[in-house]
Amino acid sequence: MAGRVKGKVALVTGGAMGLGKADCQRLAEEGAHVIVTDREVELAHKIAEEIQGDAYELDVTQEDQWKHVFAAIEERYGRLDILVNNAGNVIFEDILECSLDHFRLHMAIHVEGTFLGCKYAIPLMAMSGGGSIINMSSTASLMGYGNIPAYTAAKGAIRSMTKSIAMFCQDEENKIRCNVLMPGGIETPMVQGVSGRAGEPPMEIPEGVLPKDSLGAPIDVANAVLYLASDESRFLTGVEIPVDNGLFARPER
Repeated sequence: MAGRVKGKVALVTGGAMGLGKADCQRLAEEGAHVIVTDREVELAHKIAEEIQGDAYELDVTQEDQWKHVFAAIEERYGRLDILVNNAGNVIFEDILECSLDHFRLHMAIHVEGTFLGCKYAIPLMAMSGGGSIINMSSTASLMGYGNIPAYTAAKGAIRSMTKSIAMFCQDEENKIRCNVLMPGGIETPMVQGVSGRAGEPPMEIPEGVLPKDSLGAPIDVANAVLYLASDESRFLTGVEIPVDNGLFARPER
């Protein structure tokens, strides 16, 4: 079904690489005009040029930059239909190794960044007649990993905040839905770096159903983003969806 988000205006944070890049490409393939935002503004412009979209520099922890981006979108398009709060980071440190600065950095990027995106998107989406917000958590927020307490805390906060935002929008009757995706292991530059493969060509992820413990491809998350962004998911709000090949469901994990 081509054109599943045709004519919609979408903003993706952290859109220059990894999951964000795949989200931008998939939404554009299905007809959305995509605004690519990232701190790596040159890479963002490159992706935007490839998909015939726009690009803006955006550090999601900076409220003034959010205000600037949304003002530019409102002036140019007068609407926003899709927001994907994708930008993130991870530093592998246990509770004793993790500094307060690093803990706060995770909270600033993930939690404050998602909060600011939703806060400033909602009025513009409401003025546009509604929209879909997709926040990015992780299956790590559902499980215990001793070497990433700051990351799991931040991702858990996103899950909880998404539900509150979804209920607020429903009570306001502004036709805005808000849902959260929880990817498992996906072959991205971040995962390559963690596994000691930084700079190497991405692993080839085969087509079809994958065996357990396999890494997924960015397109697997992007397809879930597309579904939540489209009107096909109109009856979904406040839900959390693992995109993890059964990782969380498996009892022997």
